[in-house]
Amino acid sequence: MDYSKSKPFPKDFLWGASTSAYQVEGAWDEDGKGLSVIDMGKHPEGTSDFKVASDHYHRYKEDIALFAEMGLKAYRFSIAWTRIYPKGTGEINEKGIAFYNDLINELLSHNIEPIVTMYHFDLPYALQEKGGWSNRETIDAYVNYAKTLFKYFGDRVKYWLTINEQNMMILHGAAIGTLDPKIENPQKELYQQNHHMLLAQAKAMKLCHEMCPNAKIGPAPNIISIYPASSKPEDIIAASNFSSIRNWLYLDAAVFGRYNSIAWSYMEEKGYTPIIQEGDMEILKSGKPDFIAFNYYSTSTVAESKNDPSDKNSTGDQQIAIGEEGVYRGVSNPYLEKTQFGWEIDPVGFRSTLREINERYNLPLLVTENGLGAYDKLEEGDVVNDDYRIDFLKKHIEQARLAITDGVNLIGYCPWSAIDLVSTHQGISKRYGFIYVNRDEFDLKDLRRIKKKSFYWYKDVIESNGEKT
Repeated sequence: MDYSKSKPFPKDFLWGASTSAYQVEGAWDEDGKGLSVIDMGKHPEGTSDFKVASDHYHRYKEDIALFAEMGLKAYRFSIAWTRIYPKGTGEINEKGIAFYNDLINELLSHNIEPIVTMYHFDLPYALQEKGGWSNRETIDAYVNYAKTLFKYFGDRVKYWLTINEQNMMILHGAAIGTLDPKIENPQKELYQQNHHMLLAQAKAMKLCHEMCPNAKIGPAPNIISIYPASSKPEDIIAASNFSSIRNWLYLDAAVFGRYNSIAWSYMEEKGYTPIIQEGDMEILKSGKPDFIAFNYYSTSTVAESKNDPSDKNSTGDQQIAIGEEGVYRGVSNPYLEKTQFGWEIDPVGFRSTLREINERYNLPLLVTENGLGAYDKLEEGDVVNDDYRIDFLKKHIEQARLAITDGVNLIGYCPWSAIDLVSTHQGISKRYGFIYVNRDEFDLKDLRRIKKKSFYWYKDVIESNGEKT
């Protein structure tokens, strides 16, 4: 739909940016922090690990001062579970509490709203050794962890995100480093883990409302529009299949407290249905999120699959769908350009995704990731001309404004990422930040912070409340 005039962004719009603990903090074994599954993971040859990352743990005051200079109204970050509970449960690590207290207070001193992700892939390894999310005891461990966060930080944190990209951990756990390689029947086991995560999430949302009545909490999956490859009816069914399996399974459970019927039929057909104990569905119904946070990078296009074994259940990563035989087959969209890493660029798909979620759930929406990974070049005079990133974000912000004009209740936009960090797949070479971190894959150099061209551009966007893009 075309409009004669677009509606403005709300006056209290949360212009922000995002990171995650394991990708930005470093200090992986300092001040009592325990090991997570990420710490124990193997990394692709030629890419950096997460032990130092961007050294945000030691430089957070410097970084937050830069965020304030950029004009951020909000900063979405994650708390490392193993900084609070090194073994996942047991004794609290007071130094971990102190660090996040200091981080939150520093943000508030600069009038930056903290948006906290409680769990971003980094499950404590001690819990993984006991079965991880396959073990129902992990539900209790997560709820205990959530209770601790609400107790210590709930007086200052107004926005909580339960689990980052739960759907990606289930669909692409091997790609992001969260899948236990020892699992014998991974697909069935993953959907059982998913059920346990959904229960943990619902309990945490209920607990948040009880302990922090002035706070808001919601899920944070990766949600995208799925296009049929053609108007062929079978392609449209394939797109519906993938939408339900990839998107609606997770949000229907979080918002409505029930399983999506198409996704459940898929699990029945494949033998993946989880064991649901008495009382579980009542727990799911008790969750009631206040908003939906979601990450968006690209759309997917799929076609019919006729039980062809080549339509294997595999992907290059979260954004490149190959397919599953008899369900859908991923295809390239000829109308879209691609990034240097093969991800399709679809700003209009961003508007479409916002509209779909809004119509389906009628809750406020918060974008918690959206960005362009690229090989940035540091030029003479400490200059990074990342016009390609500006172009990417500009087009997505314009589509977000159109979505608001469509009637979408969008409350904030937090691109990935506030500062360069170590990418899950491609190490530090794949950069997303508004701020350049001076290091290479295996040479930490001086870790200097350098403002990119996009830093100044985003500052202008925020100052004008999205009028100037």
